[in-house]
Formats: sequence, structure tokens, C-alpha cells
Amino acid sequence: MPRRKPRHVRLTEPLVRENGELRPASWDEALERAAAGLRGVPSDAFGMFSCSKATNEMNYTAQKFSRVVMGSNNVDSCNRT
Repeated sequence: MPRRKPRHVRLTEPLVRENGELRPASWDEALERAAAGLRGVPSDAFGMFSCSKATNEMNYTAQKFSRVVMGSNNVDSCNRT
């Protein structure tokens, strides 16, 4: 079982960077900023690498996100080695 960080050092709310500093934000704002950042990435510049320790469902979701959302076929995994 993976070790968890003590509760006092875990994030409890989303943070966004503004003027070089992190500040608390709503989930809507944080997700919109993340989506805006991903929208600016050309499909040929995006790649997804997944892990053999992830479930089949997680690996499927990762490749689906890469192909459908990001428009990239740059998907790889250590499963094939």
C-alpha cells in the first residue's frame, strides 16, 4: 500500500498561480484554468505515458483522453516493454 503524506501537508483545496504565487481557488476556476492550458497545446506536441501498475480502465481512459480530447496518437506505456 502506498504511503500517504501526513494530513497536514496534503492539499485540501485547489490552488492556482497568480503573479507567481499560489492562492486558493474554486474547483470551477482551477479546472477552467487547466482546460485553458491544455487547449493551447498542439496535438502533435502532446503525449501520454501510462503505467503498467494502473488498471486497464485507467490506461484505457488515458489513451482515450489523449486521442479524443487532445487529438494525439502519441500514447505509450511501459506495458509494452
